[in-house]
Amino acid sequence: MSILVLGSGQLARMMALSAYPLGISVQAVDVADNKIVDPVTKQVINNTLEKLIEEVDAITVEFEHIPEDLLQLVHSSGKLKPSIEAILAGADRVREKKLLEKLNVANCPFQIVTEVEQLDAAVATLGDKLIIKASRDGYDGYGQWRLHDKADLPELKEQLSKLDLNKVPLVVEKMLKFDRELSLVAVRNASGDIAYYPLAENLHHQGQLHVSVAPAPHVSLELTEQAQTIFNKLAESLDYVGVLAVEFFQLGEQLLVNEIAPRVHNSGHWTMHGADTCQFENHIRAVEGLPLGSTKTMSTTAMINIIGCKDFAREMLSISGCHMHWYGKTPRAKRKMGHFNLCAEDYIGLGHSMLALSKYVPEEHFPMLKDEAQRLIELQAK
Repeated sequence: MSILVLGSGQLARMMALSAYPLGISVQAVDVADNKIVDPVTKQVINNTLEKLIEEVDAITVEFEHIPEDLLQLVHSSGKLKPSIEAILAGADRVREKKLLEKLNVANCPFQIVTEVEQLDAAVATLGDKLIIKASRDGYDGYGQWRLHDKADLPELKEQLSKLDLNKVPLVVEKMLKFDRELSLVAVRNASGDIAYYPLAENLHHQGQLHVSVAPAPHVSLELTEQAQTIFNKLAESLDYVGVLAVEFFQLGEQLLVNEIAPRVHNSGHWTMHGADTCQFENHIRAVEGLPLGSTKTMSTTAMINIIGCKDFAREMLSISGCHMHWYGKTPRAKRKMGHFNLCAEDYIGLGHSMLALSKYVPEEHFPMLKDEAQRLIELQAK
């Protein structure tokens, strides 16, 4: 059995490492130049994309932002999983919003802007506290702008006037006061079987995910059912195969969809050590038509991203339940260099492990670690 992954970053690497024990070979395409590479070693493989498309059993993606000509090429093979419709919806916020509207799935109030002058009407309708997002190629806080006061609108319009908004429209959303951010990672196979992981609570800094805690604390059965119902609507509409992540804002007992990710997801990395079968293996299983693995939670887990940080000592591995994954990238600001998974029996134990980790890592790259650790300790103490 063999799989081709479009994209050759850390998600392709982690998929490959989960596939090898199952006897499945994985090769990846660097979408910048269409070279075939080993997703683990990054060595170039002497093969053509066209030949490889014929040879493999299935083709999948590690991220949404695939050149559309390449996406159409692999779609025509009939081997692409998830579907091209799902990938395009994840790559384009306008398509995504239209999908949510079609399925009557609650999300943030928004307007689509193709001319800068339309921002005045958006402010009049949505208010003067807005989040403005490029409809394509924006992630980890990139391609986003914030308006906090109407007085700042002229300056923002001047900044945005330099963009081609006909080519890449803006999605303008009302800035909501939500309680927290949650995500549901689940997997669906071609027969329609679904396995759900528990909701994870996500903490962001400067628009980028820093910490995920799973299972998320204080999640009611009603909230879980609401998230799973939304996942089902999306997955069934897209005839989805593989892992799909849905990010939510929680307002009281209501969930609003923030965005969808048609792939394995950063907020699901905790499953590598905190669940019976990790998201990467379950994605491979779904794509190859194998039985889905159990998503049973094995521990209370925190995933902590290593962002923009150079290599450091490994003494933190002495912490019980600490697992490190280093991606081998060249450091730069806001770049995900790796992640830690911390596993514990309960939230208070997890909080103490996070405090222990904070002693070994530079605080400027882990700004939320100590506060989140203390919150988890106090949470269980109440």
